[in-house]
Amino acid sequence: MRTGLIFATEEAERQPGVLAATLPFGGMTLIEYQARLLIGAGVTQLLVAVARVTPTLAAAINRIGRRGASVDLVRSAEEAVARAHPLGTILALADGLVTTDAVVAAMALEPADTLLVTPDDDAATAVERVDAGHCWAGVATLSVDRLHDVVRLPREYDFQSTLLRVATQAGAGHVLLPARAIRAGHGVERDAATLEVRSRDVLASLAEARSGWIDRYCFTPLTRLILPLFVRRRVPAVGVLGAGAAIALGGLAAIPWWGAGPAAVVMVVAMVLLSAGSLLGWLRGEDAQARIGEQGIAALGVLGVLGIAGVHASSVGSGTAAVLGLAGMAATLIGGRVPGPVAPWAASPATALVLLAPFALGGVTTIGLALIALHGAVSLTMAIETLRRRV
Repeated sequence: MRTGLIFATEEAERQPGVLAATLPFGGMTLIEYQARLLIGAGVTQLLVAVARVTPTLAAAINRIGRRGASVDLVRSAEEAVARAHPLGTILALADGLVTTDAVVAAMALEPADTLLVTPDDDAATAVERVDAGHCWAGVATLSVDRLHDVVRLPREYDFQSTLLRVATQAGAGHVLLPARAIRAGHGVERDAATLEVRSRDVLASLAEARSGWIDRYCFTPLTRLILPLFVRRRVPAVGVLGAGAAIALGGLAAIPWWGAGPAAVVMVVAMVLLSAGSLLGWLRGEDAQARIGEQGIAALGVLGVLGIAGVHASSVGSGTAAVLGLAGMAATLIGGRVPGPVAPWAASPATALVLLAPFALGGVTTIGLALIALHGAVSLTMAIETLRRRV
């Protein structure tokens, strides 16, 4: 059993009375983002180490509790020991830490008593020195015994610092902070302005985590432009998804009236909004809404291609376009369900609609549909061949 431990005792810089853990981050508070990372790493119980409880912190704790994990406030190591599972593992995050899900998930798999460290010359990611050449980088996987070690020491010691000290004295192993985590915004911040910059870094890394070529070269660049705007204005993910769905329906309805080209462009815009809404939901721990966004993109891709193929076939009086659309979508959907790794270039409903759009605009819709069918067939063939080799 994994227990998450978040420290929320330090005040924000230049904001007396405001806890750093309650500073805005990605449309929520920093501690909510930290809790989301821990829950995503398999934590079922959260302990929040506090010295005092502000109204903003109390509200954030209530919101965290509605996400499926139990949350307990602790004011000392004794209270933490009383609430932590005696055979569990503690996954601790430093006060004011900003990091990514990849870092936390990787540390959750490390054995007990392992510290994430960084070279001492990297002040932005350093929390506290652990030896002559390294500083703690804010994430630790610890055994419950380390909490017992803290209990045996005087209570006036700083909880976070003391826990790090006893873990170091117990011979905790070290894992070096990856360079990509630093580029993604990993670090400890207690300044609201600097935290906003790190929030943008995390948002950018989140958008770039998608590996498909359609995400990397189409959705990600556009999402990186609009997502910070939604976050800054605190637009809910459901609002972005709703706007995307409305535009998608409009694009589908416009196929017979506007023509395949303009309708395809409208639907691609809808896909960008659905992608942004999905990422926004993921960032805020609204996994159900994030999944709805991804499913909406896939459904729009299928319906858009089939709708354009059907209308075009009807307008030219030939079934070729309809057959190509059906064949392409069938191969794409079947290929996507073949077990195994998915190649970045593999066909998907989203890639099909994006590929079709320029051909539809150019008045050669049938050629675009033929390309989709070929892309789907090649992807399906390669997926089956990869599966055969694995078996």
